[in-house]
Amino acid sequence: MKQPIPFHGSGPAEPAHGDLNDVMRRVAHGDKEAFSVLYDVLAPMIFGIVLRVVRDRAQSEEVAQEVMIDLWRQGARYRPEAGSVTTWAATIAHRRAVDRVRSAQAAADREQAQAAREHTTAFDEVAEQVETRLEAEQVRRCLRGLTELQRQAVTLAYYRGLTYREVAEALRTPLPTIKTRMRDGLIRLRDCMGVTT
Repeated sequence: MKQPIPFHGSGPAEPAHGDLNDVMRRVAHGDKEAFSVLYDVLAPMIFGIVLRVVRDRAQSEEVAQEVMIDLWRQGARYRPEAGSVTTWAATIAHRRAVDRVRSAQAAADREQAQAAREHTTAFDEVAEQVETRLEAEQVRRCLRGLTELQRQAVTLAYYRGLTYREVAEALRTPLPTIKTRMRDGLIRLRDCMGVTT
């Protein structure tokens, strides 16, 4: 496996479409020299894609290295009929970068929530209980305005803490459908609750 290289410049010219397919086929069979060629051709492009999403150079270099390792390990999964090697690699890079951003945001949200829990202030307990009950009733009313699949997906995710994938399995529904229904359901809930962003 190649040592990490700094990501800059455009790298060597990309081999012809068929040649890169051949390189990828050789990578799938464990050919380290073919991987070296693939690395030199794709690493700058992958880094550029990741940097545009992640926006932090050090993290982008790390994610780009992870993508290159994915290409090495998953080389056998590449199917030329589904698209070019470059397109396949770019898709993996974009997904990895988005995952990194989401992970960082989730960690920041958890830290912020923990800090908020630890910061206690004096409050009127009765008023707080009344407000909580009113909000709970509003949430129930708004949930009734969702489709059955949206309501089930949102309930499983937010009240039981299931991931998208676990929700899809529990409801025996394709993952993309679950993601779409949850997004649409959350938008409807936000609008119903009068939440402004």
